[in-house]
Amino acid sequence: MSATVLVLNCGSSSIKYQLIDADNANVLARGLVERIGEDGGHVRHEAGGSVVDHDLTLADHQAGLRAVLDTFEEHGPALADSNIAAVGHRVVHGGEQFSGPVIIDDTVEDTIDGLSSLAPLHNPPNLAGIRVARQVLDNLPHVAVFDTAFHQSLPPAAYTYAIGRDVARRHHVRRYGFHGTSVAYVAGEAVRFLERDAQKTNLIVLHLGNGASATAVRSGRSVDTSMGLTPLEGLVMGSRSGDIDAGVLLHLAREAGMSFDDLDDLLNRNSGMVGLTGERDLREVHRLAGEDDEDAILARDVYCHRIRRYVGAFLAVLGETHAIVFTGGVGENDAWVRSRSLAGLRGLGIAVDHVRNASQGPRARYISPDGAGTAVLVVPTDEELEIARQTLSTVGELTISPG
Repeated sequence: MSATVLVLNCGSSSIKYQLIDADNANVLARGLVERIGEDGGHVRHEAGGSVVDHDLTLADHQAGLRAVLDTFEEHGPALADSNIAAVGHRVVHGGEQFSGPVIIDDTVEDTIDGLSSLAPLHNPPNLAGIRVARQVLDNLPHVAVFDTAFHQSLPPAAYTYAIGRDVARRHHVRRYGFHGTSVAYVAGEAVRFLERDAQKTNLIVLHLGNGASATAVRSGRSVDTSMGLTPLEGLVMGSRSGDIDAGVLLHLAREAGMSFDDLDDLLNRNSGMVGLTGERDLREVHRLAGEDDEDAILARDVYCHRIRRYVGAFLAVLGETHAIVFTGGVGENDAWVRSRSLAGLRGLGIAVDHVRNASQGPRARYISPDGAGTAVLVVPTDEELEIARQTLSTVGELTISPG
């Protein structure tokens, strides 16, 4: 039996997990633990074609992970018989310290903890899951895979903000970029689908979901990306504003008396589609637009205009672009957004075939017409599989290293 990886993605009150045979991309089990530390805890486990749901009280992440292990024990597959090589953990922010996956030890834990100020909503729960998992599954190596790592190849001109250099250096202010695990997977799949040499291929990857980003990929490396110091910058998102004039914040602080916490809440939780329409889900925004709701109509236009603007910028960054790739929940499933985001670019060799665009499916596919100068693709992402592959590769490197 080939080696498997248990992939854990820990949020503030949840644990997503998958048991993956990374060699053949086979998911042996997947599940979700919700409402940790709250009333109404819930576990959903899928394996062998069956689904198990049950409610239970989960005081903390340790109780949540114990529930995961108990569910495997009771409903399978048995972890003891699954040939698990390692546990792979998603970590959002790796700062400048991590340019790839690493075996987790106490020093790595401390470094992730120190980076929490750069991702206060993400790194602390990621770290809580790591600490619990290392205690409960202490017989296995644990690997951290960072969302920011793929973007460590950004050149200085792309990651440097034009603020006082001493302030920036002292407080580690620079562009880090996010969604890197997804972009790494999708870029690799796109190159395989196109049957091209990765070293001779330039891509624009549009990861569109509740969070959204654009990344310019040259020869398999990130050379520019829309998210910045935090996941707030760039495209319009479900509840995040994306790009905004920093002067707006100063204006609101002075004129509206808004505090730092008020501004944080506005930009991260009450902006984007929520701020413009009251709805986070684009499906609901489409429904409202279909009822001639002017706010929803405008919100969709703002959303797609921002995407098109970044596509234009990254065409200039790359010089030559072989494919534009849509991924993520919206990117994979929303034909209207794909079509509208690239509308008017036929003169640049970019077009969407409406019949192909309307098709659905779990595999990579063209949505551009035959003969288009730049291919347009939909490539479903699989961050968990990418984490599993990077984890297995890292453990393999560890086991064959001397000493």
